[in-house]
Amino acid sequence: MFSMSEKELGKKWDRCLADGAIKLGTGLGLGIVFSVLFFKRHTWPISLGSGAGLGMAYANCQNNLRSHYMLHRGDKVGLSMEKID
Repeated sequence: MFSMSEKELGKKWDRCLADGAIKLGTGLGLGIVFSVLFFKRHTWPISLGSGAGLGMAYANCQNNLRSHYMLHRGDKVGLSMEKID
């Protein structure tokens, strides 16, 4: 089985934590808005939005940590234009 370098694993964990914070904050914010505007200030929309955000972040992180050869937007790959016979 392949193993990741410590630097690569650190980048993936940083990406997971950032993604989790963004998705949790977005779900929490949408839950608060829906709670105040549509559901008479009940707390379940806040819990539902936060849970959905955390669930999406967990799924993305799990997929990211399991992939060995997947390229991300920040990664650069060099290509050569040589003719292969």
